[in-house]
Amino acid sequence: MTEVLFYHLQNMTVENVLPPLLEKSLERGWRVVVQSTSPERADALDAHLWTYRDDSFLPHATWRVNDVAEQPIVLAIEADNPNGANVRFLVDNAALPADAEGYERMVLLFNGDDPDALAAARSTWTDCKTRGFEVTYWQADERGRWQRRN
Repeated sequence: MTEVLFYHLQNMTVENVLPPLLEKSLERGWRVVVQSTSPERADALDAHLWTYRDDSFLPHATWRVNDVAEQPIVLAIEADNPNGANVRFLVDNAALPADAEGYERMVLLFNGDDPDALAAARSTWTDCKTRGFEVTYWQADERGRWQRRN
C-alpha cells in the first residue's frame, strides 16, 4: 500500500526541507523523483542541490539527461517515473500522479502559509484517503524537528 506523507511547511522553504529528506531516502536505498510544476523551478532545485551544503553530495539529475533511468534522484515536471523510483516528492502544488499506487511512498511538501497550497493539500489528502492510501501529517515543532500530528 502506498504511504503518503504530508509535510506542512511554515516559516521554512522547500529548499531547506527537501535535501535532508532526499538524503534519508537514499540512505534507505530508494530511488526518487521530485516533481515540481515548471522547468524553471526544477532548474532552481537542481542548482540548489549542488550547493546546499559544502560537506554533502546528492547524486541527481533533471529529466533531460540521456541516462535519466540510471539516476538515483530525478527532478521532473511530468507525472512519469523515468528512473523507476520508489518514492515521489511533490513540491510547488504538483498534482498527485494517476499511478500513485505504484510508489511505496509519496511525500507532499506544501506551504502552510499559502491558502492555495493549503487547499490543494487538503484536496489531495481527501483523494488519498478515498483511494485507500495510508496518510500521515507532519509538522515541525518549535525546534524544527518533524512531529507526526493527528
